[in-house]
Amino acid sequence: MKAIVLRDPGGPEMLRLEDVPDPKPGPGEALVRLKAAALNHRDVWIRTAAYAGIKLPAILGSDGAGIVEAVGEGVDGSLVGREVVINPSLDWGDDERSFSSNFRILGMPDAGTYAQYVKAPATNIHPKPTGLSWEEAAAIPLAGLTAYRALIPRAGAKAGEIVFIPGIGSGVATFALLFAKKLGAKVLVSSSSEAKLERARTLGADGGVNYKDAKWVDKARELSGGEGVDVVIDGVGGPTYDHCIDLLRPGGRMATFGATTGPVPDIATRRVFWKQLNLLGTTMGSPADFAAMLALFDGSLRPVVDRTFPLADAAEAHRRMDEAGQFGKIVLGIP
Repeated sequence: MKAIVLRDPGGPEMLRLEDVPDPKPGPGEALVRLKAAALNHRDVWIRTAAYAGIKLPAILGSDGAGIVEAVGEGVDGSLVGREVVINPSLDWGDDERSFSSNFRILGMPDAGTYAQYVKAPATNIHPKPTGLSWEEAAAIPLAGLTAYRALIPRAGAKAGEIVFIPGIGSGVATFALLFAKKLGAKVLVSSSSEAKLERARTLGADGGVNYKDAKWVDKARELSGGEGVDVVIDGVGGPTYDHCIDLLRPGGRMATFGATTGPVPDIATRRVFWKQLNLLGTTMGSPADFAAMLALFDGSLRPVVDRTFPLADAAEAHRRMDEAGQFGKIVLGIP
């Protein structure tokens, strides 16, 4: 099969199209002929050796959608021929609170979705949401799961609450916006790009602030009605984290799923306990989270796809992500 292989860390040019052996499904596994895959920041961090436990060579990619072509021993044969998406959260375990010691994410060390075929546990194979294109379906898994768990199981966002999402435009942030609006929440966002703020408004955002403005926290608080926000869904980290603590109203909750701008600086702990804040960590999600997240795509939601590149142009797709100009998910079409 054709696959994009990373043999050494470095720039996008290190992603090369190669011929590699087709994977064979083992017991309990399914083989999926992929139609589309999607990029995540995780792929960039692996490519640049900024991710823990890197094992090369590797086929990257955690997101994929396609058709089941074969199944291994112990798997219901009726799965063959079905249109599916893959839950990339492998071996989560039985505890909804957190993952097991065997947990890993599809796409290193397990061969990922930048390929014509991928194998995965049959329990991680789910029906493709009706009415979505292959590209839209492939955009969902990692970012959709992360956004869902951060927003609902972890932060407990509810209808009528105010949710703030910094760094709108990323895959997780965009899904968080879509899910929060579907819940009936009011959503505020931030970006350094006026074009991204406007795009967010077309997707339902109730207001946005440009974080290049030194008074953006005050402006966001004003948009909230003056008392601050109930929930923050943050993957930005860095100085933004502390600003979000300021923006939270008393009793507010912040779920953090990443820190793309770097480590969080020292936190004034007094503000945390005095405001009765809940600061929550979250990574990926459980099998139940994935199923509940997919159920939201009932015809009223569509994932936001930024651009689609051919599989052979995975390096160009990574350059697009490196430039941080995307809004929504960058997708690879697979021949």
